[in-house]
Amino acid sequence: MKTYWRSLEELEDPKALRIKEAREEAKQKSLLYKESKGSENNSRRDFLRTLGFSLAAASIVASCKKPVEKAIPYLVKPEEIIPGQASYYASSYFDAGDYCSVVVKVRDGRPIKIEGNELSPISQQGTSARVQASILNLYDGARYKGPRFKGKKTSWDDADKAIATALKSLADKNEPVVLLASSLISPSTKSVIDQFIEAYPNVKLVQYDSVSASGMLSANLKSFGQRAIPDYRFDQSNVVVSFGADFLGTWLSPVEYTKHYTSKRKLDEGQRDMLRHYQFESAMSLTGSNADVRFPIKPSEEGGIVLALYNAIAKAKGASAISGPKSAVDVSDLAEELLANQGQSIVVSGSNDEHIQLLVNGINQLLGNYGKSISWNSPLLTKQGLDAEMNEFVTDLKAGKVKGLLAWGVNPVYDHPEGMAIETAIRNLELSVSFAERKDETANLCQYILPEPNYLESWNDHEPKLGSYSLAQPTIQKLFDSRNVQESLLRWMGDAETTYADLIKKYWEAHQFTGQTALTDFRLFWNTALQKGVYEQQQNAEVAYSDHGLSAAGTGLKSAGKGTEVVLYETIAIGNGKYANNPWLQELPDPMAKISWDNYASVPVAYAEENGLSNESVITVNGLELPVFIQPGQAAGTIAVALGYGRSYAGKVGDEVGKNMFSYVSHVNGARQYYMENADVAVVEGKTFPLALSQTHHSMEGRPIARETNLDEYLKNPAAGNEWHKKSESHHVSLYEKPEFKGHHWGMAIDLNSCTGCGNCAISCQAENNVQVIGKEQVRNRRIMHWIRVDRYYSGDPANPEVSNQPVMCQHCDNAPCENVCPVAATPHSEEGLNQMAYNRCVGTKYCINNCPYRVRRFNWFRYVNNDQFDYNANNDLGRMVLNPDVTVRSRGVVEKCSMCVQRIQEKKQEAKLAGRMIEDGEIKTACQQSCPGNAIVFGDLNNPESKISKLFKDERNYHLLEELHTLPSVGYLTKVRNKA
Repeated sequence: MKTYWRSLEELEDPKALRIKEAREEAKQKSLLYKESKGSENNSRRDFLRTLGFSLAAASIVASCKKPVEKAIPYLVKPEEIIPGQASYYASSYFDAGDYCSVVVKVRDGRPIKIEGNELSPISQQGTSARVQASILNLYDGARYKGPRFKGKKTSWDDADKAIATALKSLADKNEPVVLLASSLISPSTKSVIDQFIEAYPNVKLVQYDSVSASGMLSANLKSFGQRAIPDYRFDQSNVVVSFGADFLGTWLSPVEYTKHYTSKRKLDEGQRDMLRHYQFESAMSLTGSNADVRFPIKPSEEGGIVLALYNAIAKAKGASAISGPKSAVDVSDLAEELLANQGQSIVVSGSNDEHIQLLVNGINQLLGNYGKSISWNSPLLTKQGLDAEMNEFVTDLKAGKVKGLLAWGVNPVYDHPEGMAIETAIRNLELSVSFAERKDETANLCQYILPEPNYLESWNDHEPKLGSYSLAQPTIQKLFDSRNVQESLLRWMGDAETTYADLIKKYWEAHQFTGQTALTDFRLFWNTALQKGVYEQQQNAEVAYSDHGLSAAGTGLKSAGKGTEVVLYETIAIGNGKYANNPWLQELPDPMAKISWDNYASVPVAYAEENGLSNESVITVNGLELPVFIQPGQAAGTIAVALGYGRSYAGKVGDEVGKNMFSYVSHVNGARQYYMENADVAVVEGKTFPLALSQTHHSMEGRPIARETNLDEYLKNPAAGNEWHKKSESHHVSLYEKPEFKGHHWGMAIDLNSCTGCGNCAISCQAENNVQVIGKEQVRNRRIMHWIRVDRYYSGDPANPEVSNQPVMCQHCDNAPCENVCPVAATPHSEEGLNQMAYNRCVGTKYCINNCPYRVRRFNWFRYVNNDQFDYNANNDLGRMVLNPDVTVRSRGVVEKCSMCVQRIQEKKQEAKLAGRMIEDGEIKTACQQSCPGNAIVFGDLNNPESKISKLFKDERNYHLLEELHTLPSVGYLTKVRNKA
């Protein structure tokens, strides 16, 4: 049997690790554990004191009742609000290159949950962790409450008069003013900016992406005449080769790509073929962890490998070879496989090097992929920033040539390599205006802060792909005195009446409405588009390939370096750092390292052994101290550190969390490169830094938990890799009759082939079920509250292991060991097969936690609401607006766990009853299921033989965790199938 391990300690000595973990867990289960002292030398007196206290513990905890809160009814109820009934509004999320068409759940006038829009051809009902957590950004206390001038409150009228006067004065003198914005995909906004530049010809628009795709945009302009990104259709590919592109995690359009990728790797409904995935990368990424074949390489080696792959394919196709650096990897077999799948393959690169992107375009052209697996009919528009324009702006700004700055959705003082120089220059500007919604380092330096509303409070339109449009609409009245940036620009042009909402309608009537013939009445067209949230205009682009710049691409490539290289990357949670003040995102464990609340230096296993490093050791990288995490799969000669941390002016949650690595981004040939060569790395002897590592919390020991096989074996035997299931089933003997459920019997199936390990389900569950944030210290104390965790297992060589991901929540066992040990019957079994929690009965003995073999129950060690010790969103009235009124907020001393979203079950049962019909299969979706971009989770009624869940439970890949314990879980898992060559 294959050996799986969660950490290097477990691989080295599993028994010693289990003993260590048991001791750590025992410490945390003592209410008298003194964290400040950490002493293990307890005296007999300490033992007697603890024993005496434990006798009274139940009564003490039982007295910790939830505080009584009085509600005041409406005097005049808003017409559109029905108490207790949710309303849903289609909208759009777009920020820092992340796009998702969404549906917003609103209760009693408060947006409380984000779901993906199933009508969107891009997101297809999926979301990401950042999209799910964006609901909390609405209720962020770090948002600006109104317009400010030099740190003091001002009025919109005063600000408009002063800024309009300053703009006119600068225009009269022809002094340059720059409107610095993140990538803009709103057609109506671009029309406003065009009008603004026409009124003020001295204004220049510069689009800036802190994580740039400029190299790809420039290469595509040379190859296709399009400064855009093609539509990658992973669902139409048999072979995918990725060079450092984390397309399942953070690259370009990960929700869309995950949908396509997982659909091509599913083996249900008779599908027998699977996409094969090759990944070349330095750091172990989410995408790399899902690859069938992974090559750890240094960033400087990428160019030589791409060139070798191009030349191997060109030779077979009779094209000319290109000279350049040598390859560190033999790619001849890979070239043959790509040639065998011409028109059904995709090669991508996450590099910002134009030369590498030109070679990638050349490879895809030789393979005939354009027009088939890669399309130019609907190119992606979410990245538009050009490094050359940004470099010119920074040069002029430092030289004093720029006199005015309008900063919109950007924070270059924090996230640009020359942030310190930009900070100095902004202080000397004649006019500086920030439209920041919340605190940031750039806004803090500007004379004027004119906050824009949150996307859930405002109107907008988007065109994330050419011809693919979506609308955003307000779902709540503005919480603060904010104003759309578009309206500010209109006011400074002298238009005091037009609202942005009116402008969008007029723009759509003039452009989108006239581009279709299905509807003749604009009001009907507008209402339909607004209701659906999306609108499509078919595009048929004729794009021809040009080899312009290709022959010279090889000479522009860098040769492989010999020194240590530092790789800089985005995490799926924090991203570029804009929402570092979001506690949900800060507490979400990294998919690979399982660390939250910090960035760190991921070092290779061999490097750690050579230098005597362990987790939480400290090293310096060019003088900057960073904690160490030993990352299996990290390429030799490299160190990886996440961007997005080290904010100094984000808010009380995000300030001073981790280190800012944007200053280490280098410029090569005018383009930003997200790695640093020849880094000076040194070990800081005797120093450690605590990391909130949750990987070994609540985990299960050395049994066949993760199961997998290879495609070849699966095709021969669909039960391959799952032999233990039949063996355990044949040994199930019980003195008791198997429980029967006459009505519904709810169950869940999770396809391990479709779960990428992104962690989106954890944030979705947190938003739906009011799961509290506990902070770094309590995460370290093994008290993380997430109802669903994604266990990550390694297997094979630590230098380049294979990875398996497995979501684990309450298994809702029909023979649940937690139920019969509760002395107060706080965890009964429902008539529909759910393992329930009666919070008002629970007295916190934690017997159920001790008796649960799956480690999925959570204990409220503290009161996390209205408690200054946990000063997160639940500690203020604004932050508590996100709470779901259908789910009880748990008090101190209470156990909680996954409920299978019982509130959603009851809602759909009531709807079906009122309509006089049966519940349809698939009608009920749990929060984790609905948000999953990989469609990995299926929920339904096991009593319905025609339901999808019933069929999956009969699938030969299906198994249950710890089947030998005969707990009869209602959650099944489908064996992971790899497609290795």
